[in-house]
Amino acid sequence: GLLWNSALVMYDRQTETLWSHFTGQGIVGELTGVELDTFAVATVPWQVWRDANPDGLVLSRDTGFDRDYGRNPYPGYDDINSEPFLFEGDVDGRYTAMTRIAGVERDGEALGVPLVTLRAERVVAADLAGTELVFFWEPGTSSALDASDVAGGDDIGATGVFIPRAGGQALTFSAGHGGFVDDQTGSTWNLLGKAVAGPLAGTKLEAVPHVDTFWFAWSAFRPDSAIIGE
Repeated sequence: GLLWNSALVMYDRQTETLWSHFTGQGIVGELTGVELDTFAVATVPWQVWRDANPDGLVLSRDTGFDRDYGRNPYPGYDDINSEPFLFEGDVDGRYTAMTRIAGVERDGEALGVPLVTLRAERVVAADLAGTELVFFWEPGTSSALDASDVAGGDDIGATGVFIPRAGGQALTFSAGHGGFVDDQTGSTWNLLGKAVAGPLAGTKLEAVPHVDTFWFAWSAFRPDSAIIGE
């Protein structure tokens, strides 16, 4: 496949324009410069998703191809001391290349939070381009780029990013047992930004598009990014 800054490049079948998966922009072809709409998604533990979507559908692993998607073809790729694969640019020296970052871009401004900060705090409040944000993090997700067997990879956890407002009020959060608790109503929220107990049960926070990536890629695409935890 094609890479740009060691990040995936895709193409559409209608115009064969090449698209950067990192920015959502057309970079070569008829639709160069066009930016796709972005939706907030997150890679979360299976249990979290299943609890939130008990009747949800899951893609079959019977794809018609021999590839086993439970296996990692690049074991050890995310070793903190390794070098990124097929990346020829300079790495911003603030962090090592393979430091994991949760990053948000909004209105031309970018903000990243290192995994080490998320793991220590579990809840990180931030302001980006005049918008209040909150990052949730919880353990329970294996790295797809560590062990040969994905399920046996290091626990890198999972992140959700939200606008901390609900019920007509601004909310502040702390990590609690079984989720995240807002200080205003005592409601408990899950990693998907939904209140599962308390006065605001059933309410959902507005999710913010973010990427879980490596420092070398984040700093290459967002060189002016602010970093929480520096």
